Amino acid sequence: MSLRNKFRVTVENRKKIGGYMFTLPFVIGFILFFLYPFIQSVIYSFSSIEFSRTGYTLSNVGFNNYHYSIFVNTQFREDFIETMIAMLTQLPMILAFSFFAAVILNQKFKGRGIARVIFFLPVIYSAGVVLRMETNDIITQMLEANQDSFMFSGEALRALLVQTRFMPEQVIYFILAAVDSIPDIIRSSGIQILIFLAGLQSISPSVYEAAKVEGASGWESFWLITFPMISPLIITNTIYTVVDSLIAANNPLVLLIREMTFSGNRFGVGAAMATMYFASIALILAIIYKLVNKHVFYRE
Repeated sequence: MSLRNKFRVTVENRKKIGGYMFTLPFVIGFILFFLYPFIQSVIYSFSSIEFSRTGYTLSNVGFNNYHYSIFVNTQFREDFIETMIAMLTQLPMILAFSFFAAVILNQKFKGRGIARVIFFLPVIYSAGVVLRMETNDIITQMLEANQDSFMFSGEALRALLVQTRFMPEQVIYFILAAVDSIPDIIRSSGIQILIFLAGLQSISPSVYEAAKVEGASGWESFWLITFPMISPLIITNTIYTVVDSLIAANNPLVLLIREMTFSGNRFGVGAAMATMYFASIALILAIIYKLVNKHVFYRE
């Protein structure tokens, strides 16, 4: 066997190496910047921290910080349930809107470049600094404070629709909650639109031409070609949306953990809350991946 054949890399191994190289920056970043702080945070969650002039001392308190977070501080449970409900409510709407927007932006029309820029603006708008400027804006705070007094928003519209009784009250609440979250949905869809748009542009036009020759309609081409080919990106966008929603700067649970840790001077309790929140997110992602991955079509 010649030396060249001995070290020849097959196409399959080349793909595997490409995959490892693609994930290598994340692995390095995880080991260097995340693993040690995470382990340290878990240790803090089982400890009571006392600061002194020479540093700090740790005292093992077992599961007391976890017991306090779950059974004593009820705010953690309330914010956790509200955060999960909000995430589960907005997740299908964000995916549907971003996919719809990507399909529209993938069409050929005049001003397509400008339209794509406009649809990407929510990404800049949702950046941490801009979001903090918005929340600190006096006019925004006044509008939010007086939102319920407007006739077509808040409690006034909700009471009007409930009195009409043309549909169940729970349905009305769900629809109004969806309408109220439209700005958040648009603001949170920028990256997902780009991912879907990249997936749509990766589908070869020859596939659609062959389907058209076979007599397939546009509706059939969408469900038999576009949707299966784009399905791997659905799970990508689902995981991204869940993570982006649960770690947002204005997330009430994140704010509670930050307040408990730095303002309340209860580092152990804050670390216990953060550890439980992290474990919950990991569990949710694993369940979502398990459920969605069964219906994903992967091209060989």
